[in-house]
Amino acid sequence: MIRLVDFSLFSSIKIGPICEVLLIDEIMHLDCNTFLIGGANNIIVSNTPPSLAMLSKEFDYIYIKENLLFIGGATKSGRIFSFCKKNNIKGFEYLSKLPGTLGGLIKMNAGMKDDEIFNNLVKIKTSDGYKEKQSISYDYRFTDIDTIIYEAIFHIERGFEDSKLDIFSAMRKNQPSYPSAGSVFKNPLGDYAGRLIEEVGLKGYKKGGASFSKVHANFLVNLEDATSEDALFLIDLAKKRVYEKSGVELENEVIII
Repeated sequence: MIRLVDFSLFSSIKIGPICEVLLIDEIMHLDCNTFLIGGANNIIVSNTPPSLAMLSKEFDYIYIKENLLFIGGATKSGRIFSFCKKNNIKGFEYLSKLPGTLGGLIKMNAGMKDDEIFNNLVKIKTSDGYKEKQSISYDYRFTDIDTIIYEAIFHIERGFEDSKLDIFSAMRKNQPSYPSAGSVFKNPLGDYAGRLIEEVGLKGYKKGGASFSKVHANFLVNLEDATSEDALFLIDLAKKRVYEKSGVELENEVIII
């Protein structure tokens, strides 16, 4: 089945063309030239993207079995958070402030501070069967997963920590209200991308309808009718200026399609 998606409405940064997207409703091998999208929360879609695909509602589920937590790859972070809170499961509190679908969260090893999606992960289900956590290479906002994540299984640890919700809310207070794709760059070891961008004079810098936020420099925001060209110009400019100033090569956290 094909779904017509307007990325200027569907993506979190509200940038992109109208594209045909393949809906995947059964486990299959995806063509290597096709890019899988989730909730489009950390992506910028150009005007000339490759073939696109997304998981259907068949993979939107969450349940407990034999003291393990089973979650479908298309399940949104908000649903996961609500389920864990209701069932007194700890380790997923940060999802109250982190949008996305499970597949994307795992692919990016998403999290806040020391709380990461890999902390309680047991294994993922791909088109080749189950893959144990130990066989996956992962680090800060990185994994080597290059296939569709249809399902993930997690250890269950009881004791949902309400106290963490205030901490995560406070961390999000300095984030802009304009549409964005989240953090543009990963924080370099021992430093902050936002500080480096501000140091080279790009905090609040605009190109067309896009801008590095005046609130937090590591957020690229859509002020009004921004295009992918506007966004890519600013990303390249920040990389160039930061490297010239400090020798640091900024690495994208946002995914450019």
